[in-house]
Amino acid sequence: MMEEWYNNLKTQFKTGDLWNEIGFTLLRIMIILVICRLIMWVLHKTIDRIVLERANKHSANQARRMTTVGKLLKNVITYMIYFISFMLILSEFGIDLGPLLAGAGVVGIAIGFGAQSLVKDILTGFFIILEDQFAVGDVIQIGQFKGTVEVIGLRTTKILSWTGEVHIVPNGMINEVTNFSVNNSLAVVDVMVAYEADVEKAMGIITHTMKELQHDDLVKEPEVLGVQLMSATAVTIRVIAECRPNTHHAIARLMNKEMKEAFDRNGIEIPYPRMVTYQRGFKEG
Repeated sequence: MMEEWYNNLKTQFKTGDLWNEIGFTLLRIMIILVICRLIMWVLHKTIDRIVLERANKHSANQARRMTTVGKLLKNVITYMIYFISFMLILSEFGIDLGPLLAGAGVVGIAIGFGAQSLVKDILTGFFIILEDQFAVGDVIQIGQFKGTVEVIGLRTTKILSWTGEVHIVPNGMINEVTNFSVNNSLAVVDVMVAYEADVEKAMGIITHTMKELQHDDLVKEPEVLGVQLMSATAVTIRVIAECRPNTHHAIARLMNKEMKEAFDRNGIEIPYPRMVTYQRGFKEG
């Protein structure tokens, strides 16, 4: 029997039938890959266009959620097309897909017991989007990781920190989330003034300076709350400003700069560490 199989194979090599079959199979596989890639590209572009059109007609929060859903849909479509192309390629090698698909259910049950974390990741990912816990572009903190949400996938969420690191967190491990991008932020600035300075004058200068402060991220005019603390070396005046989500750091830096320049112009002294030395008298001779 082995000799007969060898003779048939030898005959096919000599006649060129085997090479023709291999060539046509590779050609069909290439066509499958190109078509699947083209379909994926068209669907991704369609989703991007729909998300962009609808985002322009809705509020920022709705646009944020649509962007997240769009990326998730593209993720799902990519996995589905990869699976379909893989099955079509198997069929080109003469593999019967019927028994393979029928056995997939039994195998899936067996694998399911060992892949509970995978199922948990996927379900958690869907609930994150349905409940709008956070979206792509939000600044969030999950455990020790804080940064901007880059991708919410089927299994994982990618967070880009402000120093450039990308943290990949499995969705199933997301138990508590702090979202800094939902509500307006509050910039809090404590200004220290020397005891020798006129506190009322300093507060008046701060109030005037803050009224003239202009920035697109400011929601309301900054408010001078008054004297917050009297320490051993300085009087602390607190100023707050409501601003757009996650912009409080930049606004606080701007407020500090403007108040420092205003103090310099008006001769208000900011305390700094100093040392006073006393020398006891001594007798000469």
